[in-house]
Amino acid sequence: MPRSNRPRRSRGEGDGERPDLSRSLYGGLRPQEKRDGLWNVQSIAASSAVKPYVCPGCGLGIAPGIAHIVAWRADGLMGEADDVAARRHWHNHCWKIK
Repeated sequence: MPRSNRPRRSRGEGDGERPDLSRSLYGGLRPQEKRDGLWNVQSIAASSAVKPYVCPGCGLGIAPGIAHIVAWRADGLMGEADDVAARRHWHNHCWKIK
C-alpha cells in the first residue's frame, strides 16, 4: 500500500482549542524532594525571564534574561493557593545546594 502524505489529525486536534504552550515555554512542572519537604519546581528559560528577582538562597539579584528556577511548597499546610503565592525565584546553582 502506498504511503499517504496527507497530514493526520491526532486526538483532540481540530476541536477549536489551542494547545497549551506553557510547558514548552516555561519548562515542565516537577515535584522535587528536598531536606525540608516536597517542592514544586519549574524551570524558567532565559527568553521567558523578563522581570528582576532576588534569590532567597544567596540574596543576590536574578536579572532579566537569566534562566532560573521557580519553586514553591508542594506539602504546605495552608493550601495550594497560599503555596503558589509564596513561590520564590532561585538561581539554578542556589537551588541545587539548598
